[in-house]
Amino acid sequence: MAALMDRKAPLFSNHGCRLNAYETEAMKELATASGVENAVIVNTCAVTAEAVRKARQDIRKLRRDNPQAKLIVTGCAAQTEPDTFARMAEVDFVLGNTEKLDPATWRGMAPDLIGQTEPVQVDDIMSVTETAGHLIDGFGTRSRAYVQVQNGCDHRCTFCIIPYGRGNSRSVPAGVVVDQIKRLVDRGYNEVVLTGVDLTSWGADLPAAPKLGDLVMRILRLVPDLLRLRISSIDSIEVDDNLMQAIATEPRLMPHLHLSLQHGDDLILKRMKRRHLRDDAIRFCEDARRLRPDMTFGADIIAGFPTETDEMFANSLALVDDCHLTWLHVFPYSPRPGTPAARMPQVNGKTIKARAAALRGAGDARVTTHLKAQIGKVHEVLMESPQMGRTAQFAEVSFASDQPESQIVRATITGVVGQQLTA
Repeated sequence: MAALMDRKAPLFSNHGCRLNAYETEAMKELATASGVENAVIVNTCAVTAEAVRKARQDIRKLRRDNPQAKLIVTGCAAQTEPDTFARMAEVDFVLGNTEKLDPATWRGMAPDLIGQTEPVQVDDIMSVTETAGHLIDGFGTRSRAYVQVQNGCDHRCTFCIIPYGRGNSRSVPAGVVVDQIKRLVDRGYNEVVLTGVDLTSWGADLPAAPKLGDLVMRILRLVPDLLRLRISSIDSIEVDDNLMQAIATEPRLMPHLHLSLQHGDDLILKRMKRRHLRDDAIRFCEDARRLRPDMTFGADIIAGFPTETDEMFANSLALVDDCHLTWLHVFPYSPRPGTPAARMPQVNGKTIKARAAALRGAGDARVTTHLKAQIGKVHEVLMESPQMGRTAQFAEVSFASDQPESQIVRATITGVVGQQLTA
C-alpha cells in the first residue's frame, strides 16, 4: 500500500471509505501547514473486524519500511479501539477522529513540539456537534471532486460500529457547501460528488431542518455551470420529495444511486434495526426508475448476518433482480465487539463465504446485462484519464485513442470487455 517514506515528507496510508480518503487529504494539508516531518500516518477503518486486522498489518509493514519515522494511527478504528493501537510497539501516537482534523493537533506534531504531545488523544466523539472546519477544495481526480456535507450517524444498526467512530449526525450548512462547489467549478471540475456517513440525514441538525433534496436543488440552482452532480450512498427510506423531484427533472443529477439496503429479508432487516422492509426497497427502486428510466442502482448487502437461514438469504439474492441492482458491494458478515449483532447466534464461516460469493455472482450477472444493453447507444462520458471515462450511470468506458482528460465527450458504445464498455 505504501512505498518507503521520503526522508522528511509525511507519508499517509488510507483505509476504508471515500470519507476517510477525503479526510486523509485534509490531514495532508494540516500536516504540511504545521511543518510535520518524518511521520507515517495511518487512517484506519472499523467497518469490519477484517478492516481492523488489515490496519494492524499495514502498521507493522510501515514500521519495518520506515524505522525512524513517528508512526501515527487515526481514523474510526483508532476512535473505537484506541487501546488496541496504543499497545502496538510500532505505534507512537493514536488520534481520534476529531483530533485528526484539529490544526492544533498537527502543530503539536511538529518536530520542535513532538516531545510535549500526548501519545493517545481520543476524546468522546458523541460530544462533537459540528463538521465544517476541515473542508478542502478539490479532493479526487482531475475530473471529479468530492465534497463532504455530513458526518456521523444517529441510527444504531445492530451490526454497525461506525456511529461510535464517527459520532452523531452533523451537517455542513448549505451555504458553505454551495460556496465550495462554486470554487471547484471555477477550478475546472465538471463533476462533484456529495459524500457523508448517512447522507440522507443531512440537514436534520440545521435551522428549519432542511432535507437532502433541498440541498441538491439549491446546488443545481445556484451553481448553473456545474455539469454533473452525484450523490453517494443513501438510505432509500429517508429520501425526501425534493430529491425525488430532482431525480425526475434535473438531468445534471446523475442517474446512479448507491443504496444502503443491507438485506432482502424482513426479519433480518428488523434484527438489523433497519428502518425499511423489503417492499420499501423495491417500491423506491420502481419509483425512481419510473421517474428516470435510465437510473441504475448499486447497493450494500451483508451476507451471513446472524440467524440468517437459507430462505432468508434467498430473499437477499432475489433482491438483486427485484430491485435491478447493478453495482453491488457485498460484505461477508463479521462480528464487531460491542455491537448487539455480535451477541446473536452466528452463521458458519464457510456458509457466509459461499453466500457472499453467490451474491457477487448475481451482481456480476447484472453488470453484464447492463453493459451489453449499452452497445450501440450514445453516452456522455467524463474522461478520468486519456483512455478511460465513466458514463452518467458510472460504467467504465475504455477508448482506443486518447480523449481530452477531465472533459465530457460523446461516444458510441461498441462493445464490452470484462466489466468495461468500449467506445
